[in-house]
Amino acid sequence: MKDVQNSADNRGIAIQRVGIRDAHIPLQIKTKAGDYQQVLANISFTVSLPMEYKGTHMSRFQEILNKWTSKPIAEPEMADILQEAMERLQAERADIRIEFKYFVDRVAPVSQYKSVLDVDCLFDGSLNKNSPLQFILGVKVPYTSLCPCSKEISEYGAHNQRGIMNVQVSFDDFHECILIEDLVLLMEQQASCQVYPLLKREDEKFVTEKAYDNPKFVEDILRDGVLALRKLPGLKWFSLDCDNFESIHNHSAYASHEEYVE
Repeated sequence: MKDVQNSADNRGIAIQRVGIRDAHIPLQIKTKAGDYQQVLANISFTVSLPMEYKGTHMSRFQEILNKWTSKPIAEPEMADILQEAMERLQAERADIRIEFKYFVDRVAPVSQYKSVLDVDCLFDGSLNKNSPLQFILGVKVPYTSLCPCSKEISEYGAHNQRGIMNVQVSFDDFHECILIEDLVLLMEQQASCQVYPLLKREDEKFVTEKAYDNPKFVEDILRDGVLALRKLPGLKWFSLDCDNFESIHNHSAYASHEEYVE
């Protein structure tokens, strides 16, 4: 059959990214324990297209992805996926973004009841011909903050709120990327208190008092997060956004920072 996509194009425009978006497939993500967790992934997968070609072969993206539904993936496997895409589609560059919900084990601080905390994660990979993989890990971590100003001026308590830290990290070629579980824990420690899916009364008392004893503005949480990230060996770049969903205002309090680490 005639291959129209592979025919010549005379407009002289190379396309930087062409491929598929919102492809939903099951994947297995490597865990800290050494096994894997089954997730439902939302994937964007593209390659560069030379100006000489009319189009790319969209079916090949799905063919490549389907081979990974039963094999755990992490950073090294991302490089394999992108390398195959470049070879099969004759591209100089390939990119993939994998977004998924990941579950981290949680133990209530007093009752010791076990539960799992859902965390939105992403793997973002880019590969250029004859260059190493550029990999970014992203997590969105829920947390509790308590307002220092409210605590200072109020006689009976202080307002607190739930927030979300959106952190993305990239490491140099000589260091492995931090594990999802370790990055989540590191960022949670910068807030007034962690968030727990399951709390009994004794746990609720504990987390309420812990937050009260550890008041932080959104600026405090961001700055403590920046200091914590700077200590990670091999980190070359990170970005951090903090959103406090205010309990006494109809808006959020927000802070962000991006940095290349020397």
